[in-house]
Amino acid sequence: MTEKKDELAGLQAFVNGNVQGVGYRYFAMSAAKELGLTGWVRNLSDGNVQVVAEGKRDSLETFLARLRQGPRSGRVEDVRFSWLGYQGSFDRFDIRF
Repeated sequence: MTEKKDELAGLQAFVNGNVQGVGYRYFAMSAAKELGLTGWVRNLSDGNVQVVAEGKRDSLETFLARLRQGPRSGRVEDVRFSWLGYQGSFDRFDIRF
């Protein structure tokens, strides 16, 4: 039986606050790559940032904690997230425009 931390999972998050124009997408991409995650991040027209990521559950939990911190130049007010099933849909982590 595999431990929970090794289980593959997906994560979708919506980040709001001062998160556009402050390098937040690059911050998220750097954190995701460091943690071995795949997926994408993009700015939304409402001023929020959307993140979809896949990988090991423990890495996703660490990633979620980093998303809540954000870069020094920004200010995260709230992160709404949901766990998704692992799909294996991505081969890297990208910024979507």
